[in-house]
Amino acid sequence: MEQHKRILGILYTVTATLNCVVLILVTAFISFLLSFIVQEAEVKEIALLEWLIPFIQVIAICGIVFFAIPSMIAGAGLLLGKPWALTLALVMGCFKLFSFPFGTALGIYTIWVYAENHRQQQATPQS
Repeated sequence: MEQHKRILGILYTVTATLNCVVLILVTAFISFLLSFIVQEAEVKEIALLEWLIPFIQVIAICGIVFFAIPSMIAGAGLLLGKPWALTLALVMGCFKLFSFPFGTALGIYTIWVYAENHRQQQATPQS
C-alpha cells in the first residue's frame, strides 16, 4: 500500500505543477491578447475590458489557490508519509473526478487507495 501512496503523491505533485503552469500561461496569453484588443476598442468597450482583465486574473489565482496548491500539499504529504495527506488527497480526488479523462482516473485511483488503506487498517488489530 505504501507504493500506491508514493505513486499517488507523485501524480498529485505533477498534476498540481502542471495545473499551475497551465493556469499561469493561459492567464498571460489572455491578458496579452486583451491588451491588443483594448487598443482597437471603443470607449465603452475599453471600460468592459479594463474590468475583464483583472477578473480573469483573479479566476486563475483562485484556481491555483483552491485546487493546485492543496493538490501539491497532498502530494508532498503523501511522499513524506504524513497521515493527514491521504485524507486531503481524497478531498482533492473528489474534485478531480470532474476533470475528464485524466482527473477522473486520478480521482478513482485516489478513492481506491483511500478505501484499501482504510480496509487494511481495520483488518490489522491495534495493540
